[in-house]
Amino acid sequence: MTPTVKAILDKYESDSPATKANLARILMHGRLGGTGKLIILPVDQGFEHGPARSFAVNPPAYDPHYHYQLAIDAGLSAYAAPLGMLEAGAETFAGQVPTILKCNSSNSWATSIDQAVTASVDDALRLGCAAIGFTIYPGSDHVFEQMEEIRELSAQAKSVGIATVIWSYPRGGKLSKEGELALDVGAYAAHMAALLGAHIIKVKLPTDHIEQADAKKAYEGGDWSTQAKRVAHVVQSSFAGRRIVVFSGGAAKGVDAVYQDARDIRDGGGNGSIIGRNTFQRERGEALAMLDRLVRIYKGEE
Repeated sequence: MTPTVKAILDKYESDSPATKANLARILMHGRLGGTGKLIILPVDQGFEHGPARSFAVNPPAYDPHYHYQLAIDAGLSAYAAPLGMLEAGAETFAGQVPTILKCNSSNSWATSIDQAVTASVDDALRLGCAAIGFTIYPGSDHVFEQMEEIRELSAQAKSVGIATVIWSYPRGGKLSKEGELALDVGAYAAHMAALLGAHIIKVKLPTDHIEQADAKKAYEGGDWSTQAKRVAHVVQSSFAGRRIVVFSGGAAKGVDAVYQDARDIRDGGGNGSIIGRNTFQRERGEALAMLDRLVRIYKGEE
């Protein structure tokens, strides 16, 4: 274990050796192992958007084995997916990459901003996962139920030594579309995930928009002009950097934008990227080349 990883684990003061060992599995794995930086491959888009919208642009990606192999060959920190995706490759790829079981999911037909619980801590144990993952939607009318669900799942996971990752995506209620990515809203969402006991917090990169009228005064006079500075504020809001914070890659975008996002996350003190569609919707060779460069960016090599 490197001093950097030990310093991160020391900030999780209430956790058992087993939970810290599973966090260390993720932090020490792959090409970024030991650096305190992470790149995680999430593949839950089939649930969220449907198979054709997710995989038709790169047909080999219909196969769950494709994603395991991509994460392994790219030297990523972990692979996150719903129950069926992990089960489909669990034996073939056992022990080759840390896995995160996404325990709730939605679909593109639903009219309410909510997700169903689709997997359990027992499933995560059976599959040898290092962590469970769970989405909350701060702002949604269903967020209080989601908070209660993750409280219970997280308590079960911690009792058996499994870490918790919370996707915290503001949506619904009084939030405008622009507000979903606002700096004050993103920082609030990250803080909520920390308060709910997340070991790893996943949020979206924020814009410089301030959404909440009551928060505007607190942000007056601050310099939020660069994405790196906005990342730093989200990290600050996650218990002054005492929790691991990774940022979503979002919708498919050009490679230059992906690289700049990584530089800004690195320079703002974020722990890395959780990047799905921007990898698996590209041809395998192109995706591996992109991930190779992202690793080098997070290592400070460019």
